[in-house]
Amino acid sequence: MPWSPLPGRDGPEPTTLAAGLDAVMASLGGPTVDAIVLIHERWEEVVGAEVAPHAKPLGIEHGHLKIGVDGPGWASHLKWSEAEIVARLATLVGADQVTSVGIRVTRR
Repeated sequence: MPWSPLPGRDGPEPTTLAAGLDAVMASLGGPTVDAIVLIHERWEEVVGAEVAPHAKPLGIEHGHLKIGVDGPGWASHLKWSEAEIVARLATLVGADQVTSVGIRVTRR
C-alpha cells in the first residue's frame, strides 16, 4: 500500500530514517551514516590487516577521525601512515568526510 497524506494535513513529506540521521549528524559536525557504516565494515582495508585488530575508529567530528590503539607502537605506526589512511578514506567515503586523523592509546 503506497503512502498518502492524511486528509487535510499540510506539512513536510516524511523522510527516511537515514536522511533524518544524516541531517542530525551534519548539524553536529559528523559524517553521513553511510560513511560511518563503511568505515566500520571496511576498517581492515583502511588501516591494513595487521593493524586492524589493534586499532579502532572512535569517532569523527568536523572531518577529524579519532582512532584508539592498543599501545604506543601502534600509535606511531598509524601516525606515520596518516596521509595514506586519509587517502584510503577519501576513496572509500569521499574526500569531505574525513580530512585528518588523530591517534591515541586506549584501553581495550
